[in-house]
Amino acid sequence: MTVQASASSMRPAHHLRDTCRGCGSRDLSLFLPLGTMPLANAFLHDETKFAHEAAYPLDVYFCHRCSLVQLLDVIDPEVLFRDYVYVTGTSDTMAAHNQRYAETVARLLELGPADLVAEAGSNDGSLLKCFQRDGVRTLGIEPASNIARLAQANGVETVNRFFDRACGREMRSSYGPARAVIANNVLAHVDDTLGFLQGCRELVADDGLVIVEAPYLRELIDRLEYDTIYHEHLCYFSITALASLYRRAGLRIVRVDEVAVHGGSLRVYAAPEEGADRYDAGEVTAYLAHEAREGLNEFATFARFARDVEQHRRLLRDLLFDQVRAGHTLAGYGAPAKGNTLLNYCAIGPDLLPYTVDKNPLKVGLFTPGTHIPVLPVAALDERQPHDVLILAWNFAEEIMRQQAAHSQRGGRFIIPLPKPEVI
Repeated sequence: MTVQASASSMRPAHHLRDTCRGCGSRDLSLFLPLGTMPLANAFLHDETKFAHEAAYPLDVYFCHRCSLVQLLDVIDPEVLFRDYVYVTGTSDTMAAHNQRYAETVARLLELGPADLVAEAGSNDGSLLKCFQRDGVRTLGIEPASNIARLAQANGVETVNRFFDRACGREMRSSYGPARAVIANNVLAHVDDTLGFLQGCRELVADDGLVIVEAPYLRELIDRLEYDTIYHEHLCYFSITALASLYRRAGLRIVRVDEVAVHGGSLRVYAAPEEGADRYDAGEVTAYLAHEAREGLNEFATFARFARDVEQHRRLLRDLLFDQVRAGHTLAGYGAPAKGNTLLNYCAIGPDLLPYTVDKNPLKVGLFTPGTHIPVLPVAALDERQPHDVLILAWNFAEEIMRQQAAHSQRGGRFIIPLPKPEVI
């Protein structure tokens, strides 16, 4: 394992915690050791970097006290997020999702021009732009300097810093309370989960809502989505684990929506504890009961999941090798972080998958971390015409297959890796 120091502070880039970040318990059990891996978004610029690539353990634990599933290996967020290559504005699916999201929140809170919507981890401002179209004031808080600049250029006022309790308090002092504090696919990224939620509580108005989207642990288990596990994602949430965390932050979950993005996610609405009684939270109680029936608070469930993951690796490798032995040429579609967990865990390198393509210009021309597969522009599929395309960004499979209809029309096939490898 190679461990580097954070360039900004010279503190170690990696440390191992020994307590649950949800409840502080030390009663934790390892159930899924995925091996030592590079950071999922640490794409390489050239071959000279291959020999010096940093890698860290990717081990998944279960807390027996509060049921939170989590990583204990923590990477300095300055290393992970200050210069970032993921942007939300490159997918048609996400654009449509964001528009529906904004409409739902605006209608629920009856937002008007005097109201503020603040987003922690606002990325390039794509979601906040949807609120702006309805005349609502917006504020982004984004730690990645390069992405924050994109948002500013896109007309979204954005503060370039990490979000925590102190930040929430300062933003409220500077901009006023927010009717909605939104955090999409960011709560799982922070080591101080409680401090992040406390920051949301500091910033939200008394009659407002904290709205968080995060991949749902139940979907991860049911659909074998182990590729969504990587160092940026420190936690994997159930409603059971979240309810305990929110109570500690002075918030109460009052509504839960399930949304299809990222392989199945939760959108969790929480109100300040003092005003939560005005909501009927009966469905939250139903979620807790359902999760208990499904064993999301039992270690045995996750031990079975780990065995299924090992079997999947064998099935996927066998399928790809069968295609190569049959004389088929292969390519990948997408260079998502999740794809890098899959590629590294399954030991799929350029000898098996010579290249992958991606629409994100920040990734084109780079090499995937660990496996060193070249990332090419999408046009390479038309130029090289592979027989089979492994869709690494499987959460956008329908959009990708629709956009790449020419591949199917000339007899090409798609491979969907999860939950069971499938050739289409």
